[in-house]
Amino acid sequence: MNDAVSIAKAIREGKVTAVEVTQAALARIAAQDVELNCFTAVTRETALADAARIDREIAAGNDPGLLAGVPFAVKNLFDIAGLTTLAGAKINAENPPASRDATAVAKLKQAGAVLVGALNMDEYAYGFVTENSHYGVTRNPHDLQRVAGGSSGGSAAAVAAGLVPFTLGSDTNGSIRVPAALCGVFGFKPTYGRLSRGGVTLFSSSFDHIGPFARSVGDIATIFDILQGEDDRDPICTQRPVNPTLPQLHQDISQIRIAIADDYFQKGATSAALAAVQEVANALNVTNYVTLPEAHRARAAAFVITASEGANLHLDKLRTRPQDFDPATRDRFLAGALIPSNWYIQAQRFRQWYRDRIREVFQNVDVILAPTTPITAPLIGQQTMILDGEEILVRPHLGLFTQPLSFIGLPVLSVPIQCSNALPLGVQLIAAPYNEALILQVAAVLAAQGVVSAVSPVNLGLTR
Repeated sequence: MNDAVSIAKAIREGKVTAVEVTQAALARIAAQDVELNCFTAVTRETALADAARIDREIAAGNDPGLLAGVPFAVKNLFDIAGLTTLAGAKINAENPPASRDATAVAKLKQAGAVLVGALNMDEYAYGFVTENSHYGVTRNPHDLQRVAGGSSGGSAAAVAAGLVPFTLGSDTNGSIRVPAALCGVFGFKPTYGRLSRGGVTLFSSSFDHIGPFARSVGDIATIFDILQGEDDRDPICTQRPVNPTLPQLHQDISQIRIAIADDYFQKGATSAALAAVQEVANALNVTNYVTLPEAHRARAAAFVITASEGANLHLDKLRTRPQDFDPATRDRFLAGALIPSNWYIQAQRFRQWYRDRIREVFQNVDVILAPTTPITAPLIGQQTMILDGEEILVRPHLGLFTQPLSFIGLPVLSVPIQCSNALPLGVQLIAAPYNEALILQVAAVLAAQGVVSAVSPVNLGLTR
């Protein structure tokens, strides 16, 4: 019973109490997080108080919500009332505590979920590894010598290790999907603007998404449905009506047109990463291929825009307190600050062109399959690797297949695949904007077939 929906059902039926479930989660965190370093704060007292309140509601005959008593945690760029929002930064630790919860946190609490803490990340969400120089490295539960991915590394690792059933993260260029793949869990980036970022520290406003990590497709759908809805706190949050995906989850997918991304998405990856895509394609009887034109330029333009927008948010501190940044983050922001304005403008023009071309692609296909990452989790501190006979940088290469998709805000679910070498990989299920239900339906079929499932760490003893 490690998925959120099952836990909530057991609590509502009186088989276990919310306090007992919360105490168990807190005990797991205390025992295992010394090694993993997923959490930067544990909200023990408020979590136990919230759990006790839920038990009282159930005893009174009330329904506290779909996620009654389920423990969860959030990346530490989500505001948590009474806690300082770090966003992975040393400088932010000087800020006063947040006065209210982020919209997403508040919605989950209203649905009965119990917040147990805040999770480690790359500084200001700028990275793919969660090797944070201020708050330490988050280790991959499958191999403590390897990274968990980033920037939502703490979010992915906490779910993979079973510390909590689900978490929230954010995704700019792949920061949900990359760690989900490397840690062997489901990671969902909905359409840009579909979920509110109210009360979330942003990295690049025109790219940033929020989304859940979980161990089952049903949990992903449940959490996504709870988080839907417009919000005045986020000016880009869509005003589209809520479209529940859970009731559609097990519909027939025979009419869904599925294809494999070729060209760019078949290059620069290990054979294992490409084999993972083929495994999913075989399970779905997919033989068709589709090309996403100019994906390499989309990735380049994504680098330009995110670096520029991110640097602009931190210019004052870059000038006055450069020594207080993570060195890797500081250098990337400084480079972004030096990008000529005409490069940024041209990248935005190309973005609209690319969006139009991908819209044309989706006239002939509904869901596209692609690798999430080109490799399994690299070693902590690893800077380069040899791939196809060429030495490449590890960190930026982790976003090779995720950046061209978030560039235009497409909804994407990374589904976990168990590989023969015991380190997991992910496959991206990609759809046109606002077609999250199609992705989740395909994922549900794959889960029912046993093709995709959360990969349990072989290193449960957490010894190095």
